[in-house]
Amino acid sequence: MPPAAATDPPASNVTERRQPIKRKRETTRPSANSGKNTPNAYSRRSPPRERRSPPPREADNDDNEGDRSPPRKLKRPGAGARVNREAIEAARKRREEEEAKALGERAAAVTGVEQVANHYNAVPERGREWRRTDSAIKGLRSLNNWVKSTLIQKFSRPDVPVQQLCVLDMACGKGGDLGKWEKAPQVPGLYVGCDIAEVSIEQARERYAETLRRNQGRHRRGVQMRAEFYVQDTFGRPLAEVPTIRQVGFNPNAGPGGGIIQGGMMTGGFDVVSMMFALHYSFESEVLARGMLKNVAGSLKKGGRFLGVMPNSDVISAMVKKLLQKEVTGKTPNGNASATPEEKGEGEEEDWDPEKPAEAEGNVPAANEDGEDDWDPEKPSEPPPATASNGTAVADDPNNNNNEEGNDDWDPEKPSESATTEAAPVEAPTNGTPAPQQPPAAATAAADPSLAPLEWGNQLYSVRFPRHQPLTNRPLPRDGIFRPPYGWRYHYKLAEAVDVPEYVVPWEGFRALAEDYGLELMYRKGFKEILDEIWEEGDDGGGMNRELGMLAERMGVLSRDRSQGRQGLLVGKEEMEAVGFYHGFCFYKI
Repeated sequence: MPPAAATDPPASNVTERRQPIKRKRETTRPSANSGKNTPNAYSRRSPPRERRSPPPREADNDDNEGDRSPPRKLKRPGAGARVNREAIEAARKRREEEEAKALGERAAAVTGVEQVANHYNAVPERGREWRRTDSAIKGLRSLNNWVKSTLIQKFSRPDVPVQQLCVLDMACGKGGDLGKWEKAPQVPGLYVGCDIAEVSIEQARERYAETLRRNQGRHRRGVQMRAEFYVQDTFGRPLAEVPTIRQVGFNPNAGPGGGIIQGGMMTGGFDVVSMMFALHYSFESEVLARGMLKNVAGSLKKGGRFLGVMPNSDVISAMVKKLLQKEVTGKTPNGNASATPEEKGEGEEEDWDPEKPAEAEGNVPAANEDGEDDWDPEKPSEPPPATASNGTAVADDPNNNNNEEGNDDWDPEKPSESATTEAAPVEAPTNGTPAPQQPPAAATAAADPSLAPLEWGNQLYSVRFPRHQPLTNRPLPRDGIFRPPYGWRYHYKLAEAVDVPEYVVPWEGFRALAEDYGLELMYRKGFKEILDEIWEEGDDGGGMNRELGMLAERMGVLSRDRSQGRQGLLVGKEEMEAVGFYHGFCFYKI
């Protein structure tokens, strides 16, 4: 091994590679006494804000004067805070009033159609047997059903024969007219029923299913009518939303538009549109009325028919005008006072005319000895009998009428809306105790009879008009002409059947509006006039229309014994007075 001195380089020639040493910046930490002279890297760059002393309070005798808020009162040890109970009670009352006002606004926002639908959903199904035997208005139900059957018999057959008749029933209710359409001159191949009440539609479907089971294997005419039912607002929503109606045909451009009236469809569409006892609900507003007519015109094909029944505005106008004029003359204030014998027209004999409304709150005179009904609605009636505590008159039970076609739940058979009725004045008890507090409306009417609602009717039906109409913001017209034609609300009540708000349909305004949608009037008659057609259109040589007469006999309107009542009429006098409130119509789609 060689010596170390021969291989190692000299010490002076060796260079050592060392990492450079980082030198720290020399900083001088300021002392407490020299902080302002030598700044620290982590010290605050900007000087602190100077504290501003609060403005001096103005000198005053009261130490609290000038403070932004009074000094907080300290609680006593072991004692609770003192509560201002009057302020809390006032706040609670304000909150309750605001909630009640909001509830009233929400209730007012609900349309009359929705209110009626809510009540329809609540009415129970009483059944055919009850309507035929126990109902106090059996004769009235029978006659109303007969009128609807008569309109179907007269106007359901199209001018141009079709292989399959298509019928749309707007506001079909519980499907009470199914049996009538099964007996039409041409049985529909398709029947579509729509109604806003969901429960009614379910009952209509059950009725149709029961009809299919009952007719299984024994169809009278060998034709099976297909029926479909839909929950649909036929006034506020387009019927094109219903799939079957869209398939049959619906013209969304029907009605006025672009300065012209759109015509009906040539091929698609329904042959007949029916609306029984429901059209008057659409005249709550112009929007609903036009929506209803747009659905009618859009569903009908060219040459189709629009038929139905509703309250007769001529009867309503005449009665409003008559009662208001009598108030001015002082004969019968508010239509509730008894008339004099001279005004009653004793001894006069005149056939009953439904176009002439009855006196307010009265009964019709009794029939004469030979059974003829000489009641004149223009003659004021005798004072009404005692009423129940709620103001509802107790109806007598009319004669039992057998209605073979009693499968109709006649649309006016709706539940009550007693919450909307004006309460009667409350009399003080005889035992000396103070009388209960009256509702505001009743108290106002008792203080000023001229502010009481305008009323008329008898034991079975009543009509009540508020003096001032909130929808139109106008008083009742003294000339009986309702302008504008929308929003004139009244409350109609029929024993066992109706107790809901309705709206006047001024006939001429409705007819003119229907013309804007291509609907031309074919037929219009009051129920009494339709009944008279049995004798006016006699075809058997004996002065009677055989077909209408036989239909009336089967439906319990006429007796085969013509010596009974008025030529065999099985409808009571007071029921006939209520019948005169309605009329039927038919329009033609041009």
